[in-house]
Amino acid sequence: MTEFFEQNVVLENNRVKLVPFSEEHREGLLAIACDDSIWTYMGMTMKDEKELDTYIENTVSERKSGKSYPFVIIDKETNEVAGSTRFGNIHFHNMRLEIGWTWYGKKFQGTGLNHACKYALLSYVFEEMTFNRVQFSADLENIRSQKAILKLGATKEGVFRHNYVDEHGQKRDDVYFSIVADEWERLKREVFQ
Repeated sequence: MTEFFEQNVVLENNRVKLVPFSEEHREGLLAIACDDSIWTYMGMTMKDEKELDTYIENTVSERKSGKSYPFVIIDKETNEVAGSTRFGNIHFHNMRLEIGWTWYGKKFQGTGLNHACKYALLSYVFEEMTFNRVQFSADLENIRSQKAILKLGATKEGVFRHNYVDEHGQKRDDVYFSIVADEWERLKREVFQ
């Protein structure tokens, strides 16, 4: 479904705006990205402008190749770039995808922005794309992310052992969660309203 990746998908609610990831937001990303604490469980680091440029190039390339659909997260209260997220592992035939690769600058963490961002993404997946399943994953040691995913009403499904290799060559385990379409209307009322 290459036409999906060619669309200009913009998602918005009263708190957050998600726009297609592009080099246009480089300066905003640079202002928040070079913080080691963001990357602890992401399997990578971003220490300087060169690493940011590589990240931007790779992220833009993923969309062009149909591997993922990445977004830049804009905090509507400050009109600043707050981070990035994406749709990945997209399976159109099976009508499922993963929401992840999400990170926020330090000042945007714990502000409610993630909740608003996930609401915009989930609404689009279940109501516009009419997919059946959304999955999330978090490193086994990333308790903060696991708690945030559970707050969305996701169901914990289990641990995928040695699911990825980080930049230091270490095998890492991920915890997987999901929300399915049958749960969406209830979660909208109970979790997001």
